[in-house]
Amino acid sequence: MNPAMKKILYPILFLLAGFAFSGCDDLLDTVPRDRLSADTFFKSESELKAYTIGFYELFPSTDLYLANDDHYTQNNMSNEGMGKRTIPASGSGWSWTALRNINTLLEDLDHCPDAQVRVRYEALTRFFRAYFYFAKVKRFGDVPWYDKPVGSKDLDALNRPRDSRELIVDKMVEDLDFAIANLSSTKSAYEVTKWTAMALKSRILLFEGTFRKYHAGDPTLATLPADAKNYKWYLDECAKVSAEFIQTSGYGLHSGNVNTSYHELFTTMNATDLMDEVVLARDYNKAYGAIHSSGNTMTVGSMGCPAMTRKLVASYLMKDGSRFTDKEGWETMQFQQETQDRDPRLAQSIRTPGYKRMGEETPTAPDLKVSFTGYHPDKYVTTTDQDTYNNSDIDLIIFRAAEVMLNYAEAKAEAGTLEQADLDMSVNKLRDRVGMPHMSLADADRNPDPFLTNPAFGGYLSPVLAGDAHKGVILEIRRERAIELCQEGHRYYDLMRWKEGKVFDAPFYGMYFPGVGAYDLDGNGTDDFEIFSGKAASKAAVAKELGVDVILKDGTSGMVLLHGDISRSWNENRDYLFPIPTDDRNLTGGALTQNPGWEDNLTF
Repeated sequence: MNPAMKKILYPILFLLAGFAFSGCDDLLDTVPRDRLSADTFFKSESELKAYTIGFYELFPSTDLYLANDDHYTQNNMSNEGMGKRTIPASGSGWSWTALRNINTLLEDLDHCPDAQVRVRYEALTRFFRAYFYFAKVKRFGDVPWYDKPVGSKDLDALNRPRDSRELIVDKMVEDLDFAIANLSSTKSAYEVTKWTAMALKSRILLFEGTFRKYHAGDPTLATLPADAKNYKWYLDECAKVSAEFIQTSGYGLHSGNVNTSYHELFTTMNATDLMDEVVLARDYNKAYGAIHSSGNTMTVGSMGCPAMTRKLVASYLMKDGSRFTDKEGWETMQFQQETQDRDPRLAQSIRTPGYKRMGEETPTAPDLKVSFTGYHPDKYVTTTDQDTYNNSDIDLIIFRAAEVMLNYAEAKAEAGTLEQADLDMSVNKLRDRVGMPHMSLADADRNPDPFLTNPAFGGYLSPVLAGDAHKGVILEIRRERAIELCQEGHRYYDLMRWKEGKVFDAPFYGMYFPGVGAYDLDGNGTDDFEIFSGKAASKAAVAKELGVDVILKDGTSGMVLLHGDISRSWNENRDYLFPIPTDDRNLTGGALTQNPGWEDNLTF
């Protein structure tokens, strides 16, 4: 939504619809009609528009750039990665306020006399209901399905058990099919359209298809009915909607300069300039108080110190398409050498030698005070005036065409139906954008990359264990997805659907250093970083004491080792789903069952 429109409509939103945004979260309270009569609402398009603005708050904001997984780590690991989640009493994502707001509108839409307006806003609202439920299924698996607002006196509804994910996903698909059929096909950078609904449907179907493939036989899927659709149905449907999007939407890739076009997606002040690829973005503008902290997060050491890991850096191919990890001695290559002649997306995602901040003429080296692995992120970073807290207003992308292309290729590969032509209409378009050689289906399957399955670096095991004939190309598509969509909010749930949670138990590595000494990271003749023992000897901008401030893998040399002192253990029988809060289980008298492996000691 345009910031100016937000400034006008937000006061209307709270005047006309504030009743639906208050009340008890857990009880899905109905409209407090003693305060405002529902008969006076939803009678005009302006009222419907004002009310539905609130739905856009469901979309992520800082979650997009605050990655904490195996490819981006921070100074502290997440509880999920450490295997240290506990069962909460309340909260932790078990919130239903947004659904109550959504269902309230769907129930009262008949107050609007204009049939065309009613259908359009029903489509929009059902899109958001699907989006809401997708977040719940990813996090909790089975959840109760509600398609109308529930009041505190509706005990049967409040105390009902969870529904099977089969029903929930079917309902999400129904909602999205209605949205696709009835939303506008006119592109909009900030408002949900038919194309947004297709992109979400593609995302959901890929998630469900791969989750069912790799979690077959797990307790997480134990409640599926006997006639549940198999994983290939979801993958085939994902491929269908993704292909339709690619062929009919008019979206493609933002291209032009192989060395800058990719980075431009994540530094724009106006996503309307990138509607060749951007399907939906969150609109930020300092003038209207719509701000975030991406610049501050990436440049100031008090914001978690996000850093790319060597696992991802090593995954980037050479510019000629060959594998970096096939090069002799790659493990001991220092920064200047390892970043030469790589996939151009590497230099558009982190600071590499010669890097210059936007608006600056002097190169800037990676800062190991801010980014402990040394691989300093540059996505979402613009000019220095946006480096202070809550002072960034670049737009943040929610959906873009590149993701749909990757979904298409992965769905076909996981279903065993991928052909070279499929790669050419998807992954190879992404490679064309940055001037990389095309992916070959035959070559990928003939020679799977051993690095991508190397347990020492948290390699993928699921396609190997599943015995996929196309494991080579599946691994390559995962590589492409990791590189193209890095730091965009996808990685954690990608690992969950692939059943790859054990990657969190593998070591987290950064740059290689041969030992104590000063290092010129960007090649400009000035020392940028020193590792010292006893006392610093150089004028490097950052100096760290060996064994105290910086740990090297082999003691006196090696890759920077992060989180080596943190005990962590991924529980394969528990950690792919979050636990249900105990207060909510108590409120339902045990009708809400706990997720597998989570013992809350409640008895009913």
